[in-house]
Order: sequence, then C-alpha cells, then structure tokens
Amino acid sequence: MPIATPEVYAEMLDRAKARGFAYPAINVTSSQTLNAALRGFAEAESDGIIQVSTGGAEYLSGPTVKDMVVGATALAEYARVVAAKYPVTVALHTDHCPKNKLDGFMRPLVDISLERVSKGLDPLFQSHMWDGSAVPLEENLEIAKELLDKCARARIVMEMEIGVVGGEEDGVVGEMNEKLYTTTGDALATAEAVGVGDQGRYMLAATFGNVHGVYKPGHVKLRPGVLKEIQEAVGAKFGKDKPFDLVFHGGSGSLLEEIHEAISYGVVKMNIDTDTQYAFTRPVADHMFRNYDGVLKVDGDVGQKKTYDPRAWGKSAEAGMAARVTEACEHLKSSGTKLT
Repeated sequence: MPIATPEVYAEMLDRAKARGFAYPAINVTSSQTLNAALRGFAEAESDGIIQVSTGGAEYLSGPTVKDMVVGATALAEYARVVAAKYPVTVALHTDHCPKNKLDGFMRPLVDISLERVSKGLDPLFQSHMWDGSAVPLEENLEIAKELLDKCARARIVMEMEIGVVGGEEDGVVGEMNEKLYTTTGDALATAEAVGVGDQGRYMLAATFGNVHGVYKPGHVKLRPGVLKEIQEAVGAKFGKDKPFDLVFHGGSGSLLEEIHEAISYGVVKMNIDTDTQYAFTRPVADHMFRNYDGVLKVDGDVGQKKTYDPRAWGKSAEAGMAARVTEACEHLKSSGTKLT
C-alpha cells in the first residue's frame, strides 16, 4: 500500500503530531523528480507527501497541452504504479490553488475523486490545497467551507492558508507586509467557520514570516511563536489541544532550530521545493560543464552518445535530489518513522 488510503493518511498525520515530527512535502514536476522523491523517502525510511502545483501540473501535461487536470491525473496514475516498488507510504497532494484556478484545477480533481469514491475506490489525491491568501479572510473562509464539504465527501483532506506567504511561487506573489504573520483573531475566525475537524479534516498553513524562494540562513524573519499563540487561543475556546494540523510553507533559509520549534507547535507538513529544484539541477550543470565536448558536437565532431544520453545526467540529477529529500527527512525528524 505505497499510496496512502484516507485512513492511513489520517494515521500518518496523527502520528506526526503525536510524536513530534513533520513530513516533507516534495514538489515534483516530472517522472524523474517523482522517482527522486520516492528514493529519498525510502533511503530515509520515512513516509512522505508528494505534491504538484498548478504550474507543475500544467508542465506535466506537456508544453503543447497545458492542461493542469491532465498533468495532475497523469502524475497520480504514474505514482501509483512506480510507488508500489518502494517500502514507504506516500500521500499525493496538490499545492497552492488560488481562486482564479479553482475551476480549472482543484474542483475538477475533487470531482474525479468523488466519482472514484462512489465506485468504492480511493480518491485520486489524498489532499488538495485551497490558497485563499489573496482574497479577504471572509471570502477565503466562505470558499473554504464549500470546498471542505466537498473534500470530506470525497474522503480528501483539505489544506487552506490564512495570512500571506511572501515571495513568489508559480506567478502568485505574496507581498512582504504584516500579513506575513497570522493573527489569533484570524485563527479563531477560521475555526468558527470550518470547525476543528468536525466539518471535515483540514490542514492549516498559518503564516509566521514565511517567504517563498531561496534565501541564506537568517534572512527570513520567522516567528514560530505565532503558531503557539494560535494553537493555544483556539484550543482554549474549543477544548482541544493543538487543534490545527499546521503546514510550514516557504522554509528555504530557515534555521534548524526554527523548524524544530514550529514542529513542536503542531506542524505536520513542510513544503520543500526550491531546495530540491537546485539539488536536481546542480548535478546536471556539473555533468554538462565537465563533458562539454561530449554533450556537444564541437567543431563538426560527433560528440559522445553515452554522455548526452538523458539517462546519463538524469541519474545524477535524481541522486542529487534524493539526497536532499533524505536530508529534509532528517531535519523534520521523520527519518525512521515509516508505517511499514
């Protein structure tokens, strides 16, 4: 059972919160990056989450097709086949979906899962993210309530975001302002609107200074204590310890102690994208620079087929990314925690 069932996914999230670790959620854009993520999880003996963004899904469908639903579906089906050979359990997730892409991405994918569930099958994806950070909180929560109901019927965990993650991802730009820090008022409003698990399970990306992109350690000004304040305020009102399953976005450049502090407050999932992109591409650049006269037919020569064969540099790319995934598991304390 390499792809988690809804019940197993719930168990994964519960175990992470109870045992004080978080799952790396690795963004992938191809079969190669998917294989690299699976390899990294297996080598760390960690279960994990594999996710695809709107841009990643479009890319997966092919540059002439550009269909996010086709790309995401193809990834999910491919993952079910290849993941069966790995001794870890993974969940499939879709990343940031803003309001203007709901009808072309998240909603159709949930519909596919509703149809699958009606036939006794598991949902296509185990979770989907609604990113309402760019709209007013009231509208964000109104849409979240509608989507959560639909996700619950499809046996899917929903992820939502309150506050704003700074930086840029897939063309969505988060401004660097006070909205980088979610307030307890916003968290209470969220719990009142969509419950604390009673209306359907969801994960919450609450912001505490997070910024998408790549930064040197110490550049991003995180305040993990914001998460503690949110959990305590909502927990006191609803009589539930750490009521939110929290998600950490924009973690590049974060100090390890900040990551561990965030996990202690109930973070169960941390998105990893920028760092694994570099880890995948760096070995490719090395290969090309070292084998310039082999990958190019310089001065009318014939080059070296074994050198420009995509498998030659592709294996190095996958190994580089897999190593970074394994490192992420170590940082998030999920190494050695696999279910099976």
